[in-house]
Amino acid sequence: MNTFVEKAPSAARAALPSPLVLGYEVVIGFETHAQLSTQSKIFSRAATAFGAEPNTQACAVDLALPGTLPVMNVGAVERAIQFALAIGAQVSPRSIFARKNYFYPDLPKGYQISQFEIPVVVGGEIEFFLAPSAGSGPSEKRSVRLVRAHLEEDAGKSLHEDFVGQTGIDLNRAGTPLLEIVTEPDMRSSAEAVAYAKELHKIVTWIGICDGNMQEGSFRCDANVSVRKPGAPLGTRREVKNLNSFKFMQQAIDFEVRWQIDQIEDGHAIEQATVLFNPDSGETRAMRSKEDAADYRYFPDPDLPPLVIADDWVQRVRSEMTELPRVMAQRFVTDHGLSDYDATALTQSRAIAAYFEATAKACGQPKLAGNWIMGEVSRRLNQEGGAIENAPVTPDSLGWLINRINDGTISNNSAKVVFDSLWNKSDVAASNLRAPSPTLLATGTAGERVDQVIEALGLKQMNDSGELEKIVDEVLAANPKNIEQYKAGNSKALNALVGQIMKGSQGKANPQQVNDLLRQKLD
Repeated sequence: MNTFVEKAPSAARAALPSPLVLGYEVVIGFETHAQLSTQSKIFSRAATAFGAEPNTQACAVDLALPGTLPVMNVGAVERAIQFALAIGAQVSPRSIFARKNYFYPDLPKGYQISQFEIPVVVGGEIEFFLAPSAGSGPSEKRSVRLVRAHLEEDAGKSLHEDFVGQTGIDLNRAGTPLLEIVTEPDMRSSAEAVAYAKELHKIVTWIGICDGNMQEGSFRCDANVSVRKPGAPLGTRREVKNLNSFKFMQQAIDFEVRWQIDQIEDGHAIEQATVLFNPDSGETRAMRSKEDAADYRYFPDPDLPPLVIADDWVQRVRSEMTELPRVMAQRFVTDHGLSDYDATALTQSRAIAAYFEATAKACGQPKLAGNWIMGEVSRRLNQEGGAIENAPVTPDSLGWLINRINDGTISNNSAKVVFDSLWNKSDVAASNLRAPSPTLLATGTAGERVDQVIEALGLKQMNDSGELEKIVDEVLAANPKNIEQYKAGNSKALNALVGQIMKGSQGKANPQQVNDLLRQKLD
């Protein structure tokens, strides 16, 4: 739990206008709990595997039995250091663990070990692109400042569904290591909040400190939402808890914003509260009044000494880290001439980046490789809900296909037909008797398979200039009105002639050759 205090906005933020909802400015801050990818808990040796039978992964420390003492998990600390380095934050050389006191049945100790006054990570920034709200135009680069990230343990889980008139307690999660990541209230719309959350999710999964599984609770977001008139002080916030999907996140924030505006317009004051979102009704409902730091009576945990992180430890972790997404994206811009937006899109995950680099290497055309991956490959993956590492079209096959476009063997439209056939590993259409069979597609190298499909579907472009010129002459003879319109300055008439020629060649003519030859004859 953290108190948001508005600071002066960054220069980039100050230069951007804030979208208004019914005359109100929306203000959003985030608290995200990322479950760290350690094999054991933060203060005990108990396992953290998901899905175990209730209370089978809770040891004496997790149960808070008398005489037990917490011992810090060094892996959790190293993951916090990795996160700090990934976002350009400061690693505190000395941080303190504190007891956060509150009563709940699934909190055996009666307090949670967390960090309060001195967290392990301070500052930092998350940058991302936000699509235009109107649906067209360039995406805008945004940044959200982080206040802190601190280590803490998770509580257990209360089970209500399987018990009549009772509540079951599962302590398997008790003591699971968390990194709570807290932002400044820098976001001004639900779309911006979701874009931030997706970028944060990308970072923690990329560097391997969290598996990012939102359904299993590994990446949980709490949105602190308030509204105000432009230029007014921050409004009273309500915290929407435990948002476990990006879709529900946007729905919950949008509803909460409308609800708060309606309340204010009706003359009611907003009361600070913790609320839950119901995906079935699409509404938020108050769970409890929101606590402040004083309610938790924080004080340093006497069982844990200060966490001291020497600079050589930080440098060792730095040397062992993988290339960061923002660094890789900049390399794609510098080495491959990609735009900032495309480079960011192609570094959404390590798997996508690896697929792009392998495809670019195979064809030597990084911009075209990026366009195909962001276009046809992404379209197919989105349709089927698949992962790019399991894509039926390998980077080598896609690279070879792009080469066949570049050397004029096939047109871009024909390449999409070939791509579909490679992806489906079956007939392009039941009516197409020349479509390659799965057996044919399973043989040969990547290049040979692409060429086999092109040959089997008869998609090679026409290379006989004499035959093409004959078709052009026939089309011109049959369409004198189009010729008159073109010479009168109607450019659309030329497109009509090109269409007739492509039809006459059964789509095999090279569109550029057609245009060149047609203009030559007409001009």
